[in-house]
Amino acid sequence: MIKRSTKQYVDNKIEQNPSWKILDIGCGYTAHEKANVICDIKDLSNFYKNKKFIQLDGKTLPFKNKEFDFVIASHVIEHVEDVTFFIKELERVSSKGYIELPTSLEDNLVFENKNDHLWHMEFNDINQKLLITKRTQYIEPVITVSTAKKLAKYFKQSLILELFWEESIEFELVEKDNINFEKISRLTLLRKFFSKILRNLIK
Repeated sequence: MIKRSTKQYVDNKIEQNPSWKILDIGCGYTAHEKANVICDIKDLSNFYKNKKFIQLDGKTLPFKNKEFDFVIASHVIEHVEDVTFFIKELERVSSKGYIELPTSLEDNLVFENKNDHLWHMEFNDINQKLLITKRTQYIEPVITVSTAKKLAKYFKQSLILELFWEESIEFELVEKDNINFEKISRLTLLRKFFSKILRNLIK
């Protein structure tokens, strides 16, 4: 089961279960404060001196089956080349967890995402399934990560997918039809923006 959720809901759930063993994977320097174990491809052992840090070397997560009560993967899956294997690994090491992802809109708007992200994610609310497609740059980026975080305070559902899963992560790799794909340039957007302003001034 996988469904839309909120980080606040997940934080409350974690707070209510202080005995949980929690893994935060691929978190960089922003691990969840309640995580017992941190795992990342970078050596961040000096940064997480008060927590157990394990550096990831290879695709397989260095943990036993169902070793954790909860696993957090925030803004990680879009970077992973073998996305199917990674999702199966999340299911293997824990029985439930939280996944946070950029929406296709946020992914297209942010400069830093252009070269770092491999996948676009959408959520099918009817079938309760994560839909994964190869990344397509529909529009030239116009904002930075820091700006996106500020915008997320007001447009969170448009920019971020927050998902809670238990027992299994239903997902599907979808082939995208780009036959009629037309990239939107920043120049086109600016022209339309200023054209609208001029029309309003003339009225």
